[in-house]
Amino acid sequence: MYASYNVTSFTFVSYTDTGSLRFLWFFVLLLLYLIIIFSNLLLIAVITLDRTLHQPMFLLLLSHLANQLLGSATIFPFLLFQMLQDHHTISRSFCFVQIFFLFFYGSVQILMLAAMSYDRYVAICFPLQYHTLLSTQKLLRLLLVVWLFPLLEVSFMVSLSAPLKLCGSHLSKVYCDNYSVVKLACGDTTLNNVYGLLYTCVILLLVPAVILYTYMRIIKVCQNGSKRMRQKAISTCAPHLASLLNLTVACFCELVMTRFNTSFLPNDVRIFLSLYFITCPPLFDPLVYGLSLSKVRTSCRNRLFPERY
Repeated sequence: MYASYNVTSFTFVSYTDTGSLRFLWFFVLLLLYLIIIFSNLLLIAVITLDRTLHQPMFLLLLSHLANQLLGSATIFPFLLFQMLQDHHTISRSFCFVQIFFLFFYGSVQILMLAAMSYDRYVAICFPLQYHTLLSTQKLLRLLLVVWLFPLLEVSFMVSLSAPLKLCGSHLSKVYCDNYSVVKLACGDTTLNNVYGLLYTCVILLLVPAVILYTYMRIIKVCQNGSKRMRQKAISTCAPHLASLLNLTVACFCELVMTRFNTSFLPNDVRIFLSLYFITCPPLFDPLVYGLSLSKVRTSCRNRLFPERY
């Protein structure tokens, strides 16, 4: 009979004793976090202040960047705190708070990219109807769905996991994730597993299928269009595709690290792969969009170096 029903905290076993190097890793993480904050806030400020960028494409990008700030704020301060500790623990309640915000961030991230692909689909396939199909009111409804659906979906998932009686308190990651906690449960977790499977199918299969459909339509239209049209489509879709590829790699890493036995990998590799999902998209997306989209690039340049332009 298990005696660990009243688990009040969890211990992370993936943290290793790095001695004095902990301070080096602390400053590396801090630098990455500051870069993420600065780059995302810079683009948010530019889009907000420049009225010429108040278009569906850039407003969706603004929402995407805001979500990346939320996701990084969920994990980076926590990692920085843990790097300076000798014992790596987290309370049960805060663990589920972290699970909620991490899954919420991931779900919004994928749905936001789907919304952005729909925006490109309408702009390229129905250019004359663009402002009708994506009016301000319809854009707000789209954003409401992107943010509200994950809120309800993740809230229900956490409500299933939080009451579980647990027979262990050791987590083999450097942060909390739902699947690792559910694996510690003593009782029946069929409902959790079924819902987790449905959640994965919707977020990682159905939504990407919608994105794939929009790009198949875009490719078909571009094949029959002019050279100028193809160049314009490439210039506006390239940053989105780069962001999508980056997130796909991140989701794959997270899925493999969560669902499969990766104990054969070195601990440092496992930590890197588990953090890729929360680190690389917020780090690289502002760079990709800032450099690739000419309007954003020009606006950034004019505001950072007004005396030169």
